[in-house]
Amino acid sequence: MISVVIRNKNQDKALKFLLKNLTQRYLDDISEIIVIDNLSTDDSKDIASQYGARFVTVHNFSYGGSANIAASEASNDIVVIFSAHSYPVSHDFFKLIKNKFDGRNSLAGLRCLHSPNDYRNFINNVNAQTDPNKSGLIFSGSAFSKNVWKKHKFREDVATFEDKEWSKRVIEAGYDIEFVPSIFCYEIKRTKAQNFFRFKNDVIGNYQLWHQDLTLKNAFNGLIIGVFSLLVNFVSDFWYIVKRFFFNISFVFNKPQKFD
Repeated sequence: MISVVIRNKNQDKALKFLLKNLTQRYLDDISEIIVIDNLSTDDSKDIASQYGARFVTVHNFSYGGSANIAASEASNDIVVIFSAHSYPVSHDFFKLIKNKFDGRNSLAGLRCLHSPNDYRNFINNVNAQTDPNKSGLIFSGSAFSKNVWKKHKFREDVATFEDKEWSKRVIEAGYDIEFVPSIFCYEIKRTKAQNFFRFKNDVIGNYQLWHQDLTLKNAFNGLIIGVFSLLVNFVSDFWYIVKRFFFNISFVFNKPQKFD
């Protein structure tokens, strides 16, 4: 069977939908649901209890640390990890994962499909060995082997991309990571503060994992490009606001014929 682990922080509405989805459509495929929660102050705990999910609180959150807790709490060898704002879509989501892992001791993980990038790399057979960033695991809609994890824990000292760092490391150790045509949806709206938090971690993670360095020139170029894009978008948005206004005025005086 499969253990489903959900990382969550103050996303009670999204968590409720995910748990409802899992318990109504997939209970024959999964044996436990665990919510790894980062000190939520909303109704997440009550919602987890409502749907029979085990609730585990993380007091000192890190991406790699929460992934290690997810793996250690799971009872089964196949662990499927979601963020609260993602959910499975295809009816055979978990069956395809189980079939892929069956008898494959060398299989460390599976990346499910949710974005144009996933579909392109899947259809074009771009594997994780070639592109560990875009074909490696993404810890919101991926499955991994607990047996492999026991030998190769997730690093807790990376700012982000703990899933990609693990993908690179287990591939170098001789394991496989593959796509599986299990389809899920990733749905989130971040605040500007959340986007900035993600930006900071991505800068650090890109430097740590992909060695993408940052220079003063890059920083100033980013500022100039950002300000220029802001001005262009403002002018474009204002122009189409005016165009919509004049179209509405024209419509008031030149309404088309209604159909019965």
